[in-house]
Amino acid sequence: MNRIYKWIVFLSVFLLSANSVLYTALADHNDHKRSRKHQKRYRNHSDHDEGYLKPVNNPTYETTCGECHFVYQPELLPSASWNKILDQLDDHFGEELEINPESERVISGYLYANSAEKSSAQIAIKIMKSIGNQTPQRITEIPYIQKNHHEISKDVIKRESIGSLSNCLACHTTAESGVYDDDNVKIPK
Repeated sequence: MNRIYKWIVFLSVFLLSANSVLYTALADHNDHKRSRKHQKRYRNHSDHDEGYLKPVNNPTYETTCGECHFVYQPELLPSASWNKILDQLDDHFGEELEINPESERVISGYLYANSAEKSSAQIAIKIMKSIGNQTPQRITEIPYIQKNHHEISKDVIKRESIGSLSNCLACHTTAESGVYDDDNVKIPK
């Protein structure tokens, strides 16, 4: 009887140990799969919490504002700045804009809901830290944006192919996707 008891204890310990090794191996495999999945998402720029802005996805905003200029991601300005811009449509950077009230309401709601202070994207966080209590009306007035472009001479910015610092698409080839990193910058001649 004592021999059988020892055999059962030995077998139980052996099976539990084998199960633990198997469990650890499977857990490591699953962690590796999760890590690879995260790396793949990061590479494809679909994980916007890591540093990229969300692409614009509001048809009213795209159509109305995109008629004249690049449709900037709402995360590039705080809601107070967007409100200030929308409150001055009679003098929108030298132009008088007429937007129907429903479109203005939709655009305002979209910009407010997706503004810089509501974003977890690294760029938006850095923008908010850099502006402090300011309410810039131009993205080009943001200290963080200015700091990232300080090495570019005014002659380069004034090139016909660029025009001004507000023409993000001229150099940031993936700006529409919300990706503004240096790997995707091509300064045109």
